[in-house]
Amino acid sequence: METVARIEPCLPEAISPKTLDLVAALVSAADHLEARFHPRTGASLAALVRIMNCYYSNLIEGHNTTPREIENALKGDFAAIPERRNLQFEARAHILLQAEIDRRHAADALSEPAAMDFLRWLHLEFYHDAPEEMLTVQGAGRSLRIIPGEFRSRPEQEVFVGRHIPPSSAAIPAFMDHFARRYRFETMGQGTRVVAMAAAHHRLNYIHPFVDGNGRVSRLMSHAMALKARIGAYGLWSVSRGLARGLQSRGEYKRMLDHADAPRRGDLDGRGNLSLSALGEYIDWFLEVCLDQVAFMTGLFELDTFLQRVAGYVALRGFKPAAFQLLEQVIVRGKAARGDVPRITGFKERTARALLAELLTDGILASDTPKGPVFLQVTLKSSELLFPSLFPAA
Repeated sequence: METVARIEPCLPEAISPKTLDLVAALVSAADHLEARFHPRTGASLAALVRIMNCYYSNLIEGHNTTPREIENALKGDFAAIPERRNLQFEARAHILLQAEIDRRHAADALSEPAAMDFLRWLHLEFYHDAPEEMLTVQGAGRSLRIIPGEFRSRPEQEVFVGRHIPPSSAAIPAFMDHFARRYRFETMGQGTRVVAMAAAHHRLNYIHPFVDGNGRVSRLMSHAMALKARIGAYGLWSVSRGLARGLQSRGEYKRMLDHADAPRRGDLDGRGNLSLSALGEYIDWFLEVCLDQVAFMTGLFELDTFLQRVAGYVALRGFKPAAFQLLEQVIVRGKAARGDVPRITGFKERTARALLAELLTDGILASDTPKGPVFLQVTLKSSELLFPSLFPAA
């Protein structure tokens, strides 16, 4: 079936009470998480969450890249072993791309997440620096080359995803045009956007418009949709962590994607080609995963307990106790002018400058310029104490 009706229903015919409750809970929880921090502190913490998001997105693809390897890749420190180096290139591209999405959102310049141009841009940016061996996909006794930023368009690019047969390459433009129109956020209210975020994630994977990289693009699209739906909370939570872990088991994500592929089950199951009830169940599961992740990160970012861990970090690193007062001010206010450090710490200028230099050298504080204000910076080293359980213990 090569008509665009194949992916209908794209949205529920009527939003169920359970879905409405999940939307309301998710909006409220995301607002609560965002309110925890000054926007500048939130942006600093979001940089760490990007590493977490990348780690779990890689895990979904079967690529176990360690957080340390990811951090090294961001510094340009790549492994000598080609297989590990390629995983690092992939991780670096993911994080830089998500950071650009966040930057555009903060500048109110983020375009429609379901638009064809935006999705092609995601794919292009993810692969544009990839080594040649990363652009070749092997399977079913043949080799296919990924063309960054291009949809499938030729007969030799037909693909199979498990037992699912996506639309043919020739039909991709029509399907993606329909996808963009059905999930256009401009005409939607916040609640509908949240529901569309969940539904679009499945339907994009169902179409499978690219030779490879569709899962990665769909998760980055979902991140952009969460920001546009005003539930992104500065990027302080990650849908990828939830999808990788599931609610009860790690296999849920693929099972639920497969479940939402189900065809219509009779006259009481909607009027589209695919099952309306299966779509509703998938949407509810996706929103529950999102809500679970927002709750997890809210607990991790609880201000009082976070400040307790900061105090523990100060003691463990051997800094003067006044360092905690400075870090607390930076966390609450987003930044601190260098000239205010003596007043905040109660030290004379020379001692205050020395303490500030120690914190900057440690990396817990950072600055955009040598004389500019300082702000919080959480590295993997500091996150082990400040944000335990962010990554698996291994």
